[in-house]
Amino acid sequence: MLEAYAEVDKALADLNGNTAEFRLSEDRSFLEAMNQEMATGLFYHDTATDPEKFLGLGPRYPYYDAPNVKTMSGSGDDCTSIWLVVWGENTVHGTFPKGSKAGITHQDLGEVTLFDAAGGMYQGYRTHYKWDIGLVVRDWRYVARLCNIDTGTWPTLSNLTKEMIKLKNLIPSLSMGRPVFYTNRAAKDMLDVAGATASNVYINISTDPFGLPVTSFQGIPIRRCDALLDTETALSATP
Repeated sequence: MLEAYAEVDKALADLNGNTAEFRLSEDRSFLEAMNQEMATGLFYHDTATDPEKFLGLGPRYPYYDAPNVKTMSGSGDDCTSIWLVVWGENTVHGTFPKGSKAGITHQDLGEVTLFDAAGGMYQGYRTHYKWDIGLVVRDWRYVARLCNIDTGTWPTLSNLTKEMIKLKNLIPSLSMGRPVFYTNRAAKDMLDVAGATASNVYINISTDPFGLPVTSFQGIPIRRCDALLDTETALSATP
């Protein structure tokens, strides 16, 4: 259950000339924070330590010799992972409580009295944002993780693409849903540069219907997720 209260100074919002538009522009930072919390939860939240949150993918695939987990040679606490998720009704999908609305909801609480850092009062506008969401891994075979990628000494592109091929081949059927690779910024940079090289046969850069570039690996889109850390502690074998 994610909640945020966005507050803006009434005088400043009204001075803008378009109060509603100004409030929305100020609220975007709160919405982005909720999105980042959700992305972090998708990969890292653990009900063993935070029982009020849903169980993310990381704790479900915690060992490098577990099913659907491949490892590279990284060690220590400067590692990252690349994930392949096949989104679909029968594979992996999000969920929300019965009887509630899907996605982020908001309520305009109107004009309220706010307090500054010194305790002084002033008038402002307040908006309440709420997002109830969960994660369902209906079939564990449709998630794969490439772990222990050393971010201090990045693997060669050749070695990385070989492991990504192996990761793809762990999935029983890519047609069961919508497959997507997720990487952090540094890995995405490497793959984007490779896609711009004409001789590369694995990575391709195309454009979406809006004309924006999309990097894909053997037809599977690669998405950058800033919530993916480059400070993961290297996974060990099953104890």
